Amino acid sequence: MAGGTEAPRVVEDCRGVLQVLSDGTTVRSAAAPYTVEDRDDGRVEWRDAVYHAAHGLGVRMYRPARREGKGKARLRLPVLAYFHGGGFCIGSRAWPSVHACCLRFAHELPALVLSFDYRLAPGPADGSGSDEDVQSWLADSGADPGRLFVSGDSAGANIAHHMAARFGAAGLDLVKIAGYVLIMPAFTSEAPTQSELGSRGSAFLSRDVAERYNRLALPAGANKDYPLMNPLGPDSMGLGPVGGRVLVVVGGDDMLKDNQVRYVDGMKAAGNDVELAVFAGKEHGFFSRDPWSETSGEVVRVVGRLGRDAADSTGVGGQD
Repeated sequence: MAGGTEAPRVVEDCRGVLQVLSDGTTVRSAAAPYTVEDRDDGRVEWRDAVYHAAHGLGVRMYRPARREGKGKARLRLPVLAYFHGGGFCIGSRAWPSVHACCLRFAHELPALVLSFDYRLAPGPADGSGSDEDVQSWLADSGADPGRLFVSGDSAGANIAHHMAARFGAAGLDLVKIAGYVLIMPAFTSEAPTQSELGSRGSAFLSRDVAERYNRLALPAGANKDYPLMNPLGPDSMGLGPVGGRVLVVVGGDDMLKDNQVRYVDGMKAAGNDVELAVFAGKEHGFFSRDPWSETSGEVVRVVGRLGRDAADSTGVGGQD
């Protein structure tokens, strides 16, 4: 090199969409690491908004399209807040896979879906969107305040768990959460489990890929028992504070399966209302990577039953 200056080299690469260079620079690609079929056929209306301008964080809002000839009244619908996966390092509400999951939830549940971006490691987040008022959107869409659910896939499921735990610990009752949906949460542990040791190196989430996520996402000096990753770890607040109903979706061939099942067992031991749904033969991320499959359709139906149970218990719903 001229002048003896060495060009920065790639020291970490995460699925080709995030690279960390030797000088500390973070390079992100807007492209998703995989594609899914586009079925955005107008049955669901959606638009983008900004919910945190300082960090440029956006939300994509979905609602079933109003049918012609059915009058102006909308059915009161549950609200599903959704956090995408990506090891806390990658992912976006705009990724085709995330978009497809939310389209399917909105149409088939049916529900109002809010798909949130959040700050990613390492470095600050990018964002875009309009100034649409989220509250106005919900009010105009017929949101049912008695049926608010918080959900997420992989790392997003960890966020959903920590919301449940922190809301419960703080006694926050300004917003009533009817339930939480944890789709293949990215729960880890410093001690390897049998499902981790027996996982295939070619799996979508392999031990090598998981270690890469951990290096990028965890604070310096932290290990896989860090509370963000291990809700049963020595420094975690425990599962006692978790409130509301919790559904945990597990892939039978997910390397994280043992920690996910251990979480469910711990929730039961703490006296929490938890349900486990295992999908045999499925790897980590099967829902977001193949959102139009029959198996993913069954995930949507399981989530729908949780919503209907909440409606039955509160006695709310119907038309405005």
